[in-house]
Amino acid sequence: MSISVQFKAIDCNRQIDTLRARAKGLGALVTFTGYVRDLGLTTTGVSELFLEHYPGMTERSLEAIVAAARQRWQLLDVAVTHRVGSIAAAEPIVLVGVASLHRQAAFDACAYIMDQLKTCVPFWKCEQSRNGARWVDARESDAQAAARWLHNGGPEPFR
Repeated sequence: MSISVQFKAIDCNRQIDTLRARAKGLGALVTFTGYVRDLGLTTTGVSELFLEHYPGMTERSLEAIVAAARQRWQLLDVAVTHRVGSIAAAEPIVLVGVASLHRQAAFDACAYIMDQLKTCVPFWKCEQSRNGARWVDARESDAQAAARWLHNGGPEPFR
């Protein structure tokens, strides 16, 4: 397992290659890469996102989410890399990679990790646009996505 919260750009190909090399007996590798959108929910022309976090707590939260996923699904390895600081539009902000023997476990675990990450990890986002800066509020749709695992036989959402 690797968890990284970093200021530097994410090298997605390198992360995936490293995960693939570590996962002995690999049958499936599912990745999700999230990018900074140039459109916010209420703003247009977002040029960058400034992401703050709570050092130490952020990493512990991510570790707990991955541990919960590993209890539910048979996983060979997991990698989560998340950017903080100033991130330009169209740059990767998060990469989640899940390696397993079988595809369904990898798909489900990757979705679970992202759903929990969006709602339970201490990140604060500020969009920068030509209209100024605006802090981004939590979205109800993210909370609903995280809660679906309670009704789907999955592990409790991390809190």
